[in-house]
Amino acid sequence: MSAPLRHRATAAPLVFPRTLAVGVLGAGRVGATLGAALAAAGHRVVAASGASGATGARLALLLPETPHRAASEVARAATDLLIVAVPDDALAGVIADLAASGALRPGQVVAHTSGAHGLAVLAPAAEAGARPLALHPAMTFTGTPDDLSRLPGISYGVTAPAELRAFAARLVADLGGVPEWVGETDRPLYHAALAHGANHLVTLVNEASDRLRDAGVERPEKVLAPLLRAALENALRLGDDALTGPVSRGDAGTVRRHLDRLARSAPESVPAYLALARRTADRADAVSRLRPADAAALRDVLDGIEVAA
Repeated sequence: MSAPLRHRATAAPLVFPRTLAVGVLGAGRVGATLGAALAAAGHRVVAASGASGATGARLALLLPETPHRAASEVARAATDLLIVAVPDDALAGVIADLAASGALRPGQVVAHTSGAHGLAVLAPAAEAGARPLALHPAMTFTGTPDDLSRLPGISYGVTAPAELRAFAARLVADLGGVPEWVGETDRPLYHAALAHGANHLVTLVNEASDRLRDAGVERPEKVLAPLLRAALENALRLGDDALTGPVSRGDAGTVRRHLDRLARSAPESVPAYLALARRTADRADAVSRLRPADAAALRDVLDGIEVAA
């Protein structure tokens, strides 16, 4: 474990012990996993809470020695670090309630795991004397022990006041991760990028699977797996140079046939196909992958399709 961390408050220096007393408020997939990772790193997870019916089973699986308590009790027990892992839209209310109830203490670090929010949402905690920290793991979670094996090496989107940066960096290191420092005003853009890439990827893959089933393919995952893995690896390595397919080639006739058949078989897929094809055309054009005549023909096809409201 790392040596004690010190940072200076406005009045007196605070000392962070070698082993932190940690509470997890919202022991869902993210909270329970981070709690288990901190426990594995040698910290004491002293209490946890959660409202869903699955919380008890998840705590038994990932934090079997941690007592399940009410939210205010967890906040009071977490004398060093309180991790608040609740849904984005619930975060402000939870923090306000904790502050109003007197459950937070001066010097305690209150860290939320929301990607969309920064420090502003923690203002009531800061007014109570707590230290605000935004700590978002850039990973998808299942709430099972498998999540722990995915943590080493991942990035954490961190927004912290200057005096907490060293503490935040040490905390991320204890979790086996790497900090990415994100400005307060950039949090929504940071989170939009992750949601656009990861969440929409799941939708896109499932859309492709459904259309393959419509075409008579019994095991679409077998067809898609090697193709999508190669496409993802190439995109991460090559950027827009990884673009392939009819849009990047300017094959307007092929794209028209795609849209005609989708309109008959799966009209619900047409808007997404059009939006992505248009954006793909923009990116292909920007890197000079399309000849002007091909680009014009492709735009005629893509702009000539009316999407039902």
